[in-house]
Amino acid sequence: MAKRANGEGSITIRKDGTYHGRVYVTTTSGIRKRVSVYGKSRDEVRQKITDLQSRENQGIPVPDTNMNLEDYLTYWLAKVVKVHRRPKTYQGYESVVRVHIVPGLGRKKIRTLRAAEVRTWLTRVAAECQCCKHGVDKARPEPECCAAGECCGAVLSRRMVQSIHAVLRNALQNAVREELIVRNVAQLVQVPTPTYDTGKGLSVAEARLLLREAEKDRLHALYVLALVMGMRRGELLGLRWEAVAMERETLIVERSLQRVSGELTLVAPKTATSVRTLPLPPLVVRALTEHRERQAQERAAAGMAWREHGLVFTSRIGTPLEPDNLRRSWYPLRKRLGLKIRFHDLRHSAVTLLLDLGTPPHIVRQVAGHSDIGVTMKVYAHASVEEQRKALERLGHRLS
Repeated sequence: MAKRANGEGSITIRKDGTYHGRVYVTTTSGIRKRVSVYGKSRDEVRQKITDLQSRENQGIPVPDTNMNLEDYLTYWLAKVVKVHRRPKTYQGYESVVRVHIVPGLGRKKIRTLRAAEVRTWLTRVAAECQCCKHGVDKARPEPECCAAGECCGAVLSRRMVQSIHAVLRNALQNAVREELIVRNVAQLVQVPTPTYDTGKGLSVAEARLLLREAEKDRLHALYVLALVMGMRRGELLGLRWEAVAMERETLIVERSLQRVSGELTLVAPKTATSVRTLPLPPLVVRALTEHRERQAQERAAAGMAWREHGLVFTSRIGTPLEPDNLRRSWYPLRKRLGLKIRFHDLRHSAVTLLLDLGTPPHIVRQVAGHSDIGVTMKVYAHASVEEQRKALERLGHRLS
């Protein structure tokens, strides 16, 4: 047999009957290194060596990290997500990593992690009771049934399982970009697509009734902006007077109020298209004018206790409104009207009513600040039964 060429690789059989192959390749650290591969047959090992040599010939370096997933995710959160993503996004990613990914896959090496392992883990996570399973957050009180030894069966929603998968996929994709791994195995795993509830929109009559009933509320202008302008809750509570130009009748949406790491913080809106300039119709101008006068009276009544933040919607002493505390105004108003909708459904209502009026979808998208017109049409454009009836009657009349 002819002598093997330098770098061709070698295969030997081990005492346990498995085969061990070795070949020189260039690693991601830039050095040429002899790496090992293993298999149950000589052909299997030869194929692995051939694959490594093929990547070497294409100039693709071989990852040489031994980092486990927990260590990598700690690095990714601190050096990538925290630096380049919004604080709320970091907070959500960190929670998913700590509660779900690390307990299940944290000890796995990112270089040898397989798609089958990810798929098996996700299936188990989706089927586990979140109250009594091992690794659940101990700060969360257990329901009586789980405490008594009887599982309550509180499993994760499809949306949450999809979010967990997305966080892992994003993390591993960054590892691919940094040449720590060759491929993103999480991309090979499919998860069930969740169903989205678009919410119940208000009719014109219901919207008028709500605004009339809200006239007595100190946050009347907030409900007007939500129903007419379709602004998000965080955008409303983060709106500053300097962004409102009464003389030009325009408003700039450029900040959102969120609770991040225990503190209320003004952050950039949800997406780049969420930063937008909107014209103010007379109804909104009147509501904001009355609200500014009411706020001036509250400032005078508070005296030295007033804390100026420049916000349009504040507490009675000028401090930012806690987003979750908005329900103190919303729930009584909703109850008086006999409605069973969320505050966010006011935004749904604004978009749906604009579409029902025949407003072009691209205009509605700009008003609502959607990232894509597909969001406007797919998630929100659910025409009412009456609108469908009118459309079908017009078609029937045309064909008769």
